[in-house]
Amino acid sequence: MSKLTLTEQAPGHFTVEGCLTFASIDKQTLQSFKFLKGMDSICIDLAKVKTTDSAGLALMIEWIRLSRMGRVKLSFKNIPSQLLALAKLSGFDETEYFANHTH
Repeated sequence: MSKLTLTEQAPGHFTVEGCLTFASIDKQTLQSFKFLKGMDSICIDLAKVKTTDSAGLALMIEWIRLSRMGRVKLSFKNIPSQLLALAKLSGFDETEYFANHTH
């Protein structure tokens, strides 16, 4: 199992590293949502994600839900092709969070 880490590279810019899978997303990951508090906008870079499954998409949707509740502008970059494929299946790729991503 690859550990999942969320690292702040600069104010409002975070990198996710590891696997976004059922095996790596746990209660600690869900508690990491504290990073959404107190910011106007956040960009999450997914370039270092090794592998993902539907749990990764569910985590992204949860981040989006929490960012909307906190009125934080959230964007993702370097979305892995696996996540894009899952998002496309659900129609989620049509949302503004995926709109700026080039396939």
